[in-house]
Amino acid sequence: MGRMNVLVYSGIGTTVESVRHCLYSLRRLLSPHYAVIPATSDVLLKEPWETSCALLVIPGGADLGYCRVLNGDGNRRIAQFVRKGGSFIGFCAGGYYGCKMVEFEVGNGKMEVVGSRELQFFPGACRGAAFTGFQYASEKGARAPKIKVEKEALGDNELEGFNSYYNGGGLFVDADKYSDRGVEVLARFEEKEKLSVGGGDAAVVYCRIGNGSAILTGPHPEFAAVNLDKNAGDSKYRERIELIEQTDTQREAFLRACLIKLGLGALDEAGAIPPLSLLHLSSTSPADVGHLVNRLREISVADGDRQKIVGENDTFILERNPEPFQMGSLADALIGEQDSPHKIIDYNKVEKRVRVHDSGHPSVKETPYFDHTAYFKHLERYRSQSRSSPEIFGSFLLYGEVVTSTNTMLDKNFELLQRLPSGLTAVATLQVAGRGRGSNVWVSPMGALVFSTCIRHPRELSVQAPVVFVQYLVALAIVEAIKGYDLGFGDMPVRLKWPNDIYASNPKNEKEFLKIAGILVNSSYANNQFLLVVGCGINTTNNAPTTSLNHILDKLNKTRKSKGLSRLPAFEQERLLAKILVVFEEMYYQFCRSGFAPFEELYYKHWLHSGQVVRLEMEGGRKARIRGITTDYGLLTADELDESGRVTGRSFTLQSDNNSFDFFKGLLRRKA
Repeated sequence: MGRMNVLVYSGIGTTVESVRHCLYSLRRLLSPHYAVIPATSDVLLKEPWETSCALLVIPGGADLGYCRVLNGDGNRRIAQFVRKGGSFIGFCAGGYYGCKMVEFEVGNGKMEVVGSRELQFFPGACRGAAFTGFQYASEKGARAPKIKVEKEALGDNELEGFNSYYNGGGLFVDADKYSDRGVEVLARFEEKEKLSVGGGDAAVVYCRIGNGSAILTGPHPEFAAVNLDKNAGDSKYRERIELIEQTDTQREAFLRACLIKLGLGALDEAGAIPPLSLLHLSSTSPADVGHLVNRLREISVADGDRQKIVGENDTFILERNPEPFQMGSLADALIGEQDSPHKIIDYNKVEKRVRVHDSGHPSVKETPYFDHTAYFKHLERYRSQSRSSPEIFGSFLLYGEVVTSTNTMLDKNFELLQRLPSGLTAVATLQVAGRGRGSNVWVSPMGALVFSTCIRHPRELSVQAPVVFVQYLVALAIVEAIKGYDLGFGDMPVRLKWPNDIYASNPKNEKEFLKIAGILVNSSYANNQFLLVVGCGINTTNNAPTTSLNHILDKLNKTRKSKGLSRLPAFEQERLLAKILVVFEEMYYQFCRSGFAPFEELYYKHWLHSGQVVRLEMEGGRKARIRGITTDYGLLTADELDESGRVTGRSFTLQSDNNSFDFFKGLLRRKA
């Protein structure tokens, strides 16, 4: 499977700022071909992250914190990941952490940190602080040293030196002496006379480790000038930030060259982080939108002729727009004081404007990437073809071209969620802070169908229709909707991976499976009912970072052509969303009446695991054969095998929340 994840460690020891700078700069250079996501220590210790990870990044902070949580198992996994072909970057504290020895502020009382480290990618010592004056949680020791780039080592004669943000990093002692051990110096501190420690001038080093490689830095080439506050220090600090600003293009070019050196496909031109756009609230029956808005008055405050809802996580401004919408440019639809599109934004603080469509649907001019008229027509058509009269899911639509996360907007604003009708669906063209399992956050690429549907699930259904099955149900609905999109689509090679991912056969290699969709179900409880937010992301028309439905369809159409069959039409997001919501609603209400039992046969028909033999890490690596899921609590069941492959009579049941499944390695690992 292709390695498409770039994980930025965000656990104990890191500073929030360092993590944000890493995510910002790496996303601009790597999205959408890679998913750049934060990863806690739990992810690195308990999840099977290695097979899908192209690059692991340890950002700035304090490396003793990293030692505390990652020493032992964590570092063994990291080192093995790199040796087997993975890539690693350590910025500042992460740079110290990747060396054999740390020599920090030797002789400086409480500041002194001296000791060996486990990863040992650089076979010598990292010594610092390279410049005097470092203080924790302060800009007093911040500098803007000149960095001289070693163009030959990076294979790019166009590269130039730059001034980099620096705060407490080290230099790599006698780095040139380790060239016979796979070490190359990529950049040097140009003004050697200003350094406060001896040992040479190596500021950034590359280390070949088995089949993989690591880059370690003393300065912060991932800190973009636009995200540095000139007013955070004195006048000298302001001057330093201005120096960094002047060579920011050269800094970004150097960072790109480092990523390419590690074997990643970095973009020629960094992408801008998009600002949030206007949201549009509409319905199959526009008058119902007016009724909903009136119902929301009890949690609103008047703001002129607008309603303001201050939620627990977001603030929404509801506004009616009787005038025809004139869209001079896309900028007209963007909201809030979002400064530069090249800057880190605290999206939670941006007020979300919602245009209320209570007398019609948004026009294509208003929402060029989502045709509301087409969506509602498809919804009506698919409903009319159904035998079970679905009429709720997808009737209300909250659409935004660029949103934080459809899941967050609904799930994290509880007072609002309690008042939303069942089946209301939030959909986006682009998400800038999408949510995954655990603490995963990602920017969804253009061409992914991203939506979240809220469902009110009464408590009295808990016995016959337990909430845990909703994740299986929506996954099944997506697969069935793809295969039932139209005549001929039944041959689409899409399958279910336990507990809540959808995989498809790779068009370039049919024996390989790639993830094309993920599901996240969040649950809260109020007034004797579970409030569920069912979030989905499906690669529909985008080929990066893995593959998409249309890419797979192209392959299917070639096969059809060779058989003299007609070409199938490409997937359209509006039509696919309508189909999924109709199928999901049909299944959901049957589930409420009869539980999961009616869906078992269909579920197993589509899933990847029938008869799969796995190793249970939590049971000492015992072998077991997957049998299925239990119909009471949706637990995965597996029968133990002896080493000859015979059934021993012992079986195991495993919860999706506590275990992660590395399908490609046949490995089940306990999370907690």
